[in-house]
Amino acid sequence: MAAVSPTLTGARRLVVKVGSALLVDENGLRGNWLRALCDDVAAWRGRGCDVVLVSSGSIALGRRVLGLPLGALPLEQAQAAAAVGQIRLARAYEEALAPHGVTTAQVLLTLEDSADRRRYLNSRATMQTLLSLGVVPIVNENDTVATDEIRFGDNDRLAAQIAVTCGADQLLLLSDVDGLYTANPKTDPSARHLPVIEALTPEIEAMGGDPVSGLSKGGMKTKLMAARTAIAGGCAMAIAEGSVMRPLSAVADGARCSWFLPESDPQLARKRWIAAMKPKGALVVDEGAALALRQGKSLLPAGVRTIIGDFGRGDPVAITGPSGETLATGLTRYTADEARRIAGHRSDRIEAILGYTARAALVHRDDMAL
Repeated sequence: MAAVSPTLTGARRLVVKVGSALLVDENGLRGNWLRALCDDVAAWRGRGCDVVLVSSGSIALGRRVLGLPLGALPLEQAQAAAAVGQIRLARAYEEALAPHGVTTAQVLLTLEDSADRRRYLNSRATMQTLLSLGVVPIVNENDTVATDEIRFGDNDRLAAQIAVTCGADQLLLLSDVDGLYTANPKTDPSARHLPVIEALTPEIEAMGGDPVSGLSKGGMKTKLMAARTAIAGGCAMAIAEGSVMRPLSAVADGARCSWFLPESDPQLARKRWIAAMKPKGALVVDEGAALALRQGKSLLPAGVRTIIGDFGRGDPVAITGPSGETLATGLTRYTADEARRIAGHRSDRIEAILGYTARAALVHRDDMAL
């Protein structure tokens, strides 16, 4: 039986990647297009869907202001252009979404922020908090400080990482192509469009091409790399042509695109990822805490009796019951030293003990695999 593609209207948490070539042309910012996109974003928010926008365009906008030429720029010029363009990009989104009563937030990240577990947890907590408050985060790579060693290099892969980080069930890459073809349709008239991709086989990955736009950096190859990250994290991903007005509505109404099907749902994928980690320490809990964990609750300091090992914040730890049985593996929100100081105490005592405001849970249920 043929696989059925997801429907964009069914998304619960949607990440949308906007390419530079869609947002900026030779005349500057495409304001009418951006406002139409934000009309779509507001409509999806009105249906109860969380939306995150991963937007290129800061360098393209900044280089116009600074009079820099098209084409590759030296790193310091690209960072300068990003610094000038980023404030304009954020303002444009803010002004386009404000009439809908939607609050925006700017989130700037680098590859290092996702590779380092502590920074990853901080990013995840910030994104979750923003979404819970009804905010639409506008995410971009922090080009003003990123070096080649800590860069994503393209927003396709950044968008996939953001989708996994915030537990999105759908990722939409708005691009200048309407999906994946068996060959380059511009040069091969026999190229076939692939509406649904069930698995990233070597044959599929061999179909990646090069960028076709002078303003964008990501080609089909980076989109396939993004797909690998997204589907492994339980997130369905679509590649769609985005230059039309209200591109989300166009995809929802059946516009041609390519869907990559996820391997599982986001929550299950994250739990499997945590369960596969090797613990760097252990937290021994009492019977009350063990019962709370079995009921799907977070681990609070009050239920912890013993701390074993030396670990940092964000490290995986085993959670064991009073009889030594392993109950779960989780990512701790405190270092081993901090955990020892607050173990056995109520969460409202944490600030007095540590001297600063901190999170109530020692291990949150979202960061735990039973």
